[in-house]
Amino acid sequence: MTHITWEEPYCGEGNNCYRIGVDGEGGSYIAVAGQEAAHLSDTADALRQLIRDIKAGKADHLL
Repeated sequence: MTHITWEEPYCGEGNNCYRIGVDGEGGSYIAVAGQEAAHLSDTADALRQLIRDIKAGKADHLL
């Protein structure tokens, strides 16, 4: 099983908090804080864009 190093949670103005993480091979992950076992993985660029959209208020409903 891949070991993921998670960053501190980011919480927006609503109730949604999420965490991003990386593994030893450079893979990127995102999860709702407290539910890291149900994470999503994708390319770093795709996750970075998702985070930008969430912070801009465009995708808060996705989490």
